[in-house]
Amino acid sequence: EKAISEKVTVKANVNDVWRAWTTSAGIKTFFAPDAHIDLKVDGPFQIYIDPTGEPGMKSADDMRIIGFQENKMLTFNWNAPPSLPEARKQRTVVIVRFESRGEALTDVSLTHIGWGEGGEWDKAHAYFSRSWPNVLKNLKKRFDDGPVDWTPWLEQLKKMKAAKK
Repeated sequence: EKAISEKVTVKANVNDVWRAWTTSAGIKTFFAPDAHIDLKVDGPFQIYIDPTGEPGMKSADDMRIIGFQENKMLTFNWNAPPSLPEARKQRTVVIVRFESRGEALTDVSLTHIGWGEGGEWDKAHAYFSRSWPNVLKNLKKRFDDGPVDWTPWLEQLKKMKAAKK
């Protein structure tokens, strides 16, 4: 099956890395400037890369948690970016696994599956083949250097939107 698989080792204990992925506050430290997460089966796993976007256009709007095992595995559905509207109508699945390597290290592996073929699917796969390594790099950086400062990104978004008007 077509899949994207990425892995990173983070300098933090598994509890801290788990909270980074499974809370709104945690997601804001490495993934996106805003989020709405409720850790329960079918709870929201909404990641807002563009928190000022219209509803449905903020990024991973309306994504849901499929399942989880505390400190071990998180599974959620995912969609394509707004720039790929046909693929965006569909959902794929992301599985994030956490493996403790003592008090100071955690291996995080991410697998993204459920890809269609042809049309915008190939573009969506290419997009996430580039994006997921950056997300994991930000996760590592968050624990090495501190939370991401989203101010420059939000300013860039504001300029791009002003230029479109």
